[in-house]
Amino acid sequence: MAAGFKTVEPLEYYRRFLKENCRPDGRELGEFRATTVNVGSISTADGSALVKLGNTAVICGVKAEFATPPPDAPNKGYVVPNVDLPPLCSSRFRSGPPGEEAQVASQFVADVIENSQMIRKEDLCISPGKLAWVLYCDLICLDCDGNILDACTFALLAALRNVQLPEVTINEETALAEVNLKKKSHLNIRTHPVATSFAVFDDTLLLVDPTGEEERLAAGALTVVMDEAGRLCCLHKPGGGGLTGAKLQDCVSRAVTRHREVKKLMDEVFKSMKPK
Repeated sequence: MAAGFKTVEPLEYYRRFLKENCRPDGRELGEFRATTVNVGSISTADGSALVKLGNTAVICGVKAEFATPPPDAPNKGYVVPNVDLPPLCSSRFRSGPPGEEAQVASQFVADVIENSQMIRKEDLCISPGKLAWVLYCDLICLDCDGNILDACTFALLAALRNVQLPEVTINEETALAEVNLKKKSHLNIRTHPVATSFAVFDDTLLLVDPTGEEERLAAGALTVVMDEAGRLCCLHKPGGGGLTGAKLQDCVSRAVTRHREVKKLMDEVFKSMKPK
């Protein structure tokens, strides 16, 4: 009976749960799904991480290559993110060129990198005007069950923290790059941005970490990105109704708390990887 009612009236089915301050999957409105991160998942990448938020799974691989710095910024390198939502992760997606949702996600990740200054592009310059690093950050969704932006941001941050680049010098006589693979160093991660997404029901109820079904039924969505200093790095609201100042402040406060949880989880993972 319940399954039939859910099929015929999915929104009303959800509302009956929300009135009791819970969701069909058993979570409270402000409760996140189980979150896990595995670092160094791809041996052929310079840095990688696999993040799971409930059923949603995203893997990020970072590949570092040489490039000539841009003419208008000869002392900077590049960070190039790309989000791929293949048919593998959901029947909603098709093979071929990236769809609108993948393009929006890629732009969101690029905005987070730029606004948070998690990596200063000057740190990627090897020789001004001659040589710089370009970091290709490929984010592939393996299972899409909602909240793809949080998973992508977390996977990107963990993968970048996992990157180790070899020492590179320019030979003055030959003007060629000499790579010392025996001497590697981690990237200088200056900030740790963490995204927290909300689904808005009936313009008043906020559900954190929405599932795919909740996203489809919601009247709107909001993603807040904070760093460890409590600074707002990015605010993403793709349409839907407006939110009051009080609701927005509530979202920011929850995002600050979520940042502490994610940062603690990530620090514990990296600490466990260090040789004792």
